[in-house]
Amino acid sequence: MQSESLNLKKWNIIYPVYINTKKTVAEGRRISTTKACENPTCIEIGDCCNYLKIPFAVELDKAYPRDFMQRGRIRFQLKKEDGSLLNPEIGSKKQLMLRVAELIPKHHGRMKKQEPDANASCAAGSSKPGKGGKKKK
Repeated sequence: MQSESLNLKKWNIIYPVYINTKKTVAEGRRISTTKACENPTCIEIGDCCNYLKIPFAVELDKAYPRDFMQRGRIRFQLKKEDGSLLNPEIGSKKQLMLRVAELIPKHHGRMKKQEPDANASCAAGSSKPGKGGKKKK
């Protein structure tokens, strides 16, 4: 167990900022906005790594250095100790980021979230006339 945690420090890191369309290159985005996804979470990235059969560890207590309010990062391993790839389709960190950004919009959590948002916006619309009444005072 101890040796595994020591090896974990050698694993690569992906911060959600790297594949977020809402961020600029100066803010830390590493792939083009056309290929990036909107506001990815560590859990979603972890699920994608799991789907791609890439060993990973989610570190929710860690923060992105350029913006310490951005919490969480994912450590992952692309190669075995002998240097061979764990997933032959993914040979670099950039390829992994592109694949993960492709998969996140199809994530099962995203599909469920989109439906309640439509109902929530209707409820929010009905509360607006009440707020207008308060302003007349």
